[in-house]
Amino acid sequence: MTRTTPLKRTALGGFAVLMSMLCGTAAYAQASDHPKTTPGEKAYMGAPTMGQGGDRVITPGAPDMSQAEFDRARQIYFERCAGCHGVLRKGATGKPLTPDITQKRGTEYLKVFINFGSPAGMPNWGTSGDLSADDIDIMARFLQHSPPNPPEFGMPEMRETWKVLVPPDQRPSRKMNDFDIENLFSLTLRDSGEVAIIDGNSKKIISIIKTGYAVHISRLSASGRYLFTIGRDGLINLIDLWMEKPATVAAIKIGLEARSVETSKYKGFEDKYAIAGSYWPPQYVIMNGDTLEPLQIVSTRGMTVDTQEYHPEPRVAAIVASHEHPDFIVNVKETGKILLINYEDVENLSVTTIPAARFLHDGGWDSTKRYFLTAANMSNKIAVVDSKERKLAALVDADKIPHPGRGANLNDPAHGPVWVTSALGNEKVTFIGTDPEGHADKAWKVVRVLNGQGGGSLFVKTHPKSSNLWVDTPLNPDPKISQSVAVFDINDLDKGFKVLPIAEWAGLGEGPKRVVQPEYNRAGDEVWFSVWSGKDQQSAVVIVDDRTRELKAVIKDPRLITPTGKFNVYNTMHDIY
Repeated sequence: MTRTTPLKRTALGGFAVLMSMLCGTAAYAQASDHPKTTPGEKAYMGAPTMGQGGDRVITPGAPDMSQAEFDRARQIYFERCAGCHGVLRKGATGKPLTPDITQKRGTEYLKVFINFGSPAGMPNWGTSGDLSADDIDIMARFLQHSPPNPPEFGMPEMRETWKVLVPPDQRPSRKMNDFDIENLFSLTLRDSGEVAIIDGNSKKIISIIKTGYAVHISRLSASGRYLFTIGRDGLINLIDLWMEKPATVAAIKIGLEARSVETSKYKGFEDKYAIAGSYWPPQYVIMNGDTLEPLQIVSTRGMTVDTQEYHPEPRVAAIVASHEHPDFIVNVKETGKILLINYEDVENLSVTTIPAARFLHDGGWDSTKRYFLTAANMSNKIAVVDSKERKLAALVDADKIPHPGRGANLNDPAHGPVWVTSALGNEKVTFIGTDPEGHADKAWKVVRVLNGQGGGSLFVKTHPKSSNLWVDTPLNPDPKISQSVAVFDINDLDKGFKVLPIAEWAGLGEGPKRVVQPEYNRAGDEVWFSVWSGKDQQSAVVIVDDRTRELKAVIKDPRLITPTGKFNVYNTMHDIY
């Protein structure tokens, strides 16, 4: 058994400082816990603990590391690795990285793998320019040590971070701007810890709003007024789009690492509650919908669905709000269980547990909003939940490492209504039948598999008014593939795809220029792509005419730092994808 020796404990303080940043106060820059850190640096670095706080350890058989190197590696691991491999490095979408495995591989092997990546979805951190040679060497040594134990984060810590900047009774009683709110976009600026609110009509940036580090998703209230964002560091911002200039009105940090937030949508409960799930600690919290006051925290630690073994890190992945019942549907990644959390009585929560498969990740609704389809990506399956009957409808095979984002709904010319996912591990684009009434023989079966450009895909996208299906490949190690996008004609799927050189159209300088996440505008006649370069390099948003597939516009601005996910207000409100 590997023995570890604790050397230094990372402090858990600084939450009041974090909230000062949201208010724009000078105290943030002069905080006693990080006196030399500027506001910009701290916005990039995130909360003091990030996802990897805890004891520094020395592990027998592992290469030497200085304290400074260990701290640097811990930061990189949170920013680049923890999402796939886990805080405790037990693996999920990515493989386990525990010392019994990594020490056998050795430093040189790990350096090569980190540098070049793999077609199965491991990014090429070195050749893309994201990590320097020194960073790669540090990471190769760090991964041979046992992971530090991160601290817990309960109600006292959570309430310490909670801030209502503008109380509900002091917010506008009517819309105070002339923006077409339904065609606004919330764009994640990953490495600056911000989102850009962009007018989909004028293509101009309306506001840049400080948020948590690397916002994973933006979600809209049922009314469309409020925008919820959640950073990977667990910081939620509640943004009021009715204000003259959209701004944060409430915020809370719900953990040390997180991915998901949602608001209640069932009739009579619209926006009454919000829910967020964290990767660390593994738990979810139900909050007041218009103030983010935390009401109930529930741990997700427990037994796995297959081997019935205890897992210490069952992270909360996708969360969606049911339209059929007052339920939040919650994916618990490592245990492979889907929770239906009834919020009629938050003091006495009723939770239905649906056994599915490991490791649950992301997913979305079918076109009727009754069935939730979600990837259990390391089991190579898609789980289908019937939200009306509140039970599992099917487990569908989907090779290899399906990664749908929210997926894409369309009418297949031969098979009727389908939901589509792409994959991290290969070039396959998988179509699953979703119409048990009209096409019963094809429901919850793979009815078509297309070949895209290659592995490393994160998102597929279409729109009810479009005849195109778009497939990105931002994590493919081949720059020609990661810097372009494949598009299929839905009316003639057998003819294959056309490649569009999105990064080339952006007209940028040097940089990895990964093309990620197609997103439609309100009208369904434009597709927006993020061209994601390094944090010190120019990035852009490229807009394509959906009918002609030709370049329509490019948004460039020095403030667009590492743009990734984009969320159109109307399409996100109504689950259109």
